[in-house]
Order: sequence, then structure tokens, then C-alpha cells
Amino acid sequence: MMMKSIMKKSVLVLLAAPLAFGSASALAASHGEHQKMPGKHGQKCGMGMERGIWKKLDLTETQKNQLKELRQKDREAMTAKGQSHKQTMKANHEQMQNLVMADNFDGGAVRALSQKIANESVDMKVSFAKDRNEMFNVLTSEQKAEFKKLKGEQHQQCMDKWDKMKAHKEDRANKKPAN
Repeated sequence: MMMKSIMKKSVLVLLAAPLAFGSASALAASHGEHQKMPGKHGQKCGMGMERGIWKKLDLTETQKNQLKELRQKDREAMTAKGQSHKQTMKANHEQMQNLVMADNFDGGAVRALSQKIANESVDMKVSFAKDRNEMFNVLTSEQKAEFKKLKGEQHQQCMDKWDKMKAHKEDRANKKPAN
């Protein structure tokens, strides 16, 4: 009987591990991890790709200082939230592991914890978007229009590179000899 319980827990852990790691990698990706695309100077496609756009705008010294202050404020807030966020993530992970390894599966508890984790992720994304909105609103209407234009061009370049990379990968997969 003891062996059966151990086997049951082992199977549950093996089934839950990909979910846990998948969630962690998705969370990491949603927090600024960028995909490096081939091309000029190893251009990155993702949230940080617009850094170059800010440099192309004709910003006044006042705007530069405002943006610098906003970035500093964001950095300080992230540092302050960082440790408590790590502790929350660790507690959520441990709680999920306990639910997964329980003798009796409690779908309601797993659902509630999963919803709590999702809500925390949404809250972080809303906070991030609010911070970016504050930065964007430092710009004049002409600068906003130019920013949007440059952002659209950059996005299209990334999509073109993505399509080329995908096609190249498919070509390589089609050329592999069958065993």
C-alpha cells in the first residue's frame, strides 16, 4: 500500500513538473525576456526592442529628464517589490506542489490557486503597462505619431525575420533523412 502511494505521488510530480516549468518560463517571457533575432547587430524583438526608437525621437532635455525620473522610479518600485514577489512565487509553488502530491486531488483548490497566480500576473502586467503609458505621455503628439510609425516598422521587420527563421527551420526539418 505504501509503495502504491509513492508511485501515485511520483506520477503526479512527473505530470505536474512540465506544467510548473512551463508556467515559470511563460512568466519569465512575459517579464521582458526577449527573443534575439538574426540580423543587423543581433536586433532583439520583444518589449525592449523600442529602446532604439526613443533615441530616434527629438526629445527635449526636459523630456529626457522626465523619462529618466520615471525609469528610476520604476526601478526602485521593482526592487522593492522583487523580494516579496519571490516569496509569493515560492509560497505559491510550494502550495501547488502540496496539492499535486496530496493523497486526494482537490481540483477546486488547484483552480483557486491557479486563478490567484493568474491574477498576480495580470496585476503585474497592468502595473507595467501603466508605467509605460506614463513614459509615452511625456511625448508630444508629433513624437507619439513618430514613435508609433517607427514601432510599426520595427514590428514588421521582426515579423519578417520571424517568418524567415520559421521557413528556414521548416526547410531543415524537411531535408532531414528518414531513419
